[in-house]
Amino acid sequence: MNASRISCSLRRLVAGGGGASLALLPFAVQAQAPAPPGPMPRVEITGTHIPRATAETAAAVITLNRNDIERSGKTTVAELLQTLAVDNQGSVPSSFGGGFASGASGISLRGLGAASTLVLLNGRRVAPYGLADDGQKMFSDLNIIPADAVERIDVLKNGASAIYGSDAIAGVVNVILRRDFHGTTLRASFGQSRERDGNDGVASLTWGGGDLQAERYNVLASLEYGRRGAIWNRDRAGRGHIGRGDLRDWGFSAQESLGGTGAITASNTAGSAINGNVRNPATLDYYNRGNLAGAGFTRTFPGAACAGFTSHPQGDPAGGCLIDAAQRYNQIQPSQERINFFGRATLQATPRVQAYAELNLYRSVSASSSTPSAVSGAVGYPGGPVNSAAVALGPAHPDNPYFGTAARLRYMAADIGPRMSQIDSDFVRLLAGAKATLGPWEVDTALLFSQNQVSNERSGYPQRDVAFALLNPGPANVAAASANPAYAALAPGSVWRIAENAALNPPALYAALAPARTNDARSRIAQADLRASRQLAELPGGALGVAIGADFRHESAELAPTPGTERGNVIGLGYSAYKGSRNVAALYGEELAPVHPALELSAALRADHYTDAGDSYTPKFGVKWTPLRTFALRGTYARGFRAPSTAENGVGGLAAYSTSVDPLRCSLGVEIACNPAQVAIITSPNPALSPEKSRSVNVGMVWDPYRRTTVSLDLWEIKRKNDINQEQSDAAILAGRIARDPSGATWPGDPGPIAAVLASYVNSARTQVRGADLDLRQRFDFGPGSGEASMDARWTHLFKWQRTEQDGSTRDYAGTHGNCDVTNCIGTPDDRVNFRLSWERAAWRVSANVNYRGAIKHTLFKNDPAACASHFADGNPAPADCELPSFTTVDLSLRWKPAPRIDVFGSAQNIVDQLAPLDPLTYGATAYNPLDHAGAVGRFFTAGVRYTF
Repeated sequence: MNASRISCSLRRLVAGGGGASLALLPFAVQAQAPAPPGPMPRVEITGTHIPRATAETAAAVITLNRNDIERSGKTTVAELLQTLAVDNQGSVPSSFGGGFASGASGISLRGLGAASTLVLLNGRRVAPYGLADDGQKMFSDLNIIPADAVERIDVLKNGASAIYGSDAIAGVVNVILRRDFHGTTLRASFGQSRERDGNDGVASLTWGGGDLQAERYNVLASLEYGRRGAIWNRDRAGRGHIGRGDLRDWGFSAQESLGGTGAITASNTAGSAINGNVRNPATLDYYNRGNLAGAGFTRTFPGAACAGFTSHPQGDPAGGCLIDAAQRYNQIQPSQERINFFGRATLQATPRVQAYAELNLYRSVSASSSTPSAVSGAVGYPGGPVNSAAVALGPAHPDNPYFGTAARLRYMAADIGPRMSQIDSDFVRLLAGAKATLGPWEVDTALLFSQNQVSNERSGYPQRDVAFALLNPGPANVAAASANPAYAALAPGSVWRIAENAALNPPALYAALAPARTNDARSRIAQADLRASRQLAELPGGALGVAIGADFRHESAELAPTPGTERGNVIGLGYSAYKGSRNVAALYGEELAPVHPALELSAALRADHYTDAGDSYTPKFGVKWTPLRTFALRGTYARGFRAPSTAENGVGGLAAYSTSVDPLRCSLGVEIACNPAQVAIITSPNPALSPEKSRSVNVGMVWDPYRRTTVSLDLWEIKRKNDINQEQSDAAILAGRIARDPSGATWPGDPGPIAAVLASYVNSARTQVRGADLDLRQRFDFGPGSGEASMDARWTHLFKWQRTEQDGSTRDYAGTHGNCDVTNCIGTPDDRVNFRLSWERAAWRVSANVNYRGAIKHTLFKNDPAACASHFADGNPAPADCELPSFTTVDLSLRWKPAPRIDVFGSAQNIVDQLAPLDPLTYGATAYNPLDHAGAVGRFFTAGVRYTF
């Protein structure tokens, strides 16, 4: 069989050769002589269970090998994958310490969400992260993958539901770990930002012994330890708007929702001040406790002067005490300590039987910080909203300026401290299996057990009933709090002294007011599978290949609610809980028919039975036509099926926060209601949910116009119906499914601010995503002694990312800042580009990697009638031209091999120290988009060494 130039290059690619690049094309060319006649080794390629002589299939696959990971300069697999152009809206960054799934990292192919991207280890599943993203979407944590044990990573960019599972709607990330290794490798690296923080140390040891051919066994063990330091917003004070909540210097008002904490915004409306804002019981106007001329004050508190708490620039015309709480307490990057182990043992029992076992162990501890709690924050639980707006200093409270009369309080409890979260994640995956040749059949069977356990300990969150009783110890409040043993143990009449008098509080008071609280989560998969493949009759283009298989798995997931949130008693912390399990049984078959030397057809069909969602049948068809030795056309058609997750249709619910305007109050002239603000949203599980179903089409071409040049272009579309989504907050607001706080009205006729939005998980009508991938690879040979250079470029463009609701309304998010109801409101860029230029000569290798995110229109969706999502203080659209500018980073990596056993390497991330553009809408970071994380950190250097015994 003669191999084409395309096939030859791909055979090297699957072997993990050094010619592959960080921006590797789905079909990459490496000039090389045609393969000699005779049998070729057959390998299994991601996207099919039929072993092939070449890696070329009808599907588009990005393959990243070990050299690509090293060239990228990234220290984790998660960081590398999230720079890929195919990653988009819905990915979960590990830098977001304030999210429901903090401590983990997930990829979202095509922007369809991390739950629609199937992540595999060596072709088999892993248990999802114990904490669901946004309290809803179960996904695989990429952090569990030890970078030094990776052989290669295959990213299948179109659906593979027929092969790996019906839920692989957006595609598959298959991480292939080392399977046969000899020797010992020690590797150590250390990274630090130019600000001398964010220290990132990694050390690994990989050992392998035994030879499968000579000794009939091989054992591999890889141990990796990493520790990453926190980066605080306050440590980026010199980087302009980065990490700042007070954006007055950039044209915003102090009254904006992202403005300085503590502003008095309007009549009967005030932010939470570090020294306390109190409401005049007679006029309902708010005054700062440090204001010695506060109207109606019966006591004044010179010690409460704002200057005693902060040197932050003031300027609130209503006299509030402004600080930048986000800059003071929040982080750009949480700290994390992790240890990773991968082991594999292989025994060649007989020439036809091979047994194997794998063990993955992972443990991480991450710690994040956010602003202190505001005592008046509204929260929710499945029973409805809990409004704390009525919190007040009692008539006899010694810190009440209106002593003798209860006065409402808006206070940021800095004396309690920041809200802290420590997440311990433990992951285990145990696989035992065997491969055998039984006549013409190649059989592979295995038993799998995988589990992730997460423990989340939080501190700094006050209990609502105790806070109310300690601030206003009236009979009703005291009776409500007395059921709490810690409060009951306090001396009768105890009060919580605030601000300048907080030092008078005994430790026992804080122990009763804001105790540490822990909740646990667990996800688990137990699976048995069997698959077999063989060749049948010879066709004109080669042997007809078939594969069949079956698997059975039990899935379960459970998240216990944080104590107190089940009744809305924890101020500043939403409710999230779920519990459920199911069994899934599947049968599938696949065939590969080379009907002509230039034409290959493939087909697959999978039947799944879910005990909670019924049956699904997901086919896939592919065609590859190679009319010329240097040109190929390819196409696939596939269907998918995703059953509702435990968090979506099980027992539990979610109370969280989203960003929205208040159109009713805005129309009544309440100016602050016209700007996006954080609102509580209570979402209930829906047992009547239908499964998601999808259809994907991919049509493309690969062209090798010259020996060292490859160009590929793919046009693709995914249509998904019965989308399972959290109901849009703005739609629920327009429909009137909200709870308001009438006591917060600014004048007669004002209904008061929104306390909570009442929503549920719903099946949207459909989602349609359409785009194009353009990939280019060029190699240059400058002659003997001059080395070799290569250039790789990959561009993904979204033409459409449209979601249709049940009422027929549509929103197209492509190129805009929506959808803000998912994963920290990072937006949906319609252009992402990866570019790499590399040069190698003798012992040296230098690479430059460029990552580009296109400009994002600062609207919630295309043609939004509300126009720009944010405005400057003068009313003009913000940012300028209502657009978040594009963002580009340049990373350099270097490798030097001074001796055969030694590698010295280093990298400089964001070498030009590009600043992330100002983003006033996202809630996943402070004033910059999480997609532009490198522009918040600044220039980052890493150096390391590898020694091989």
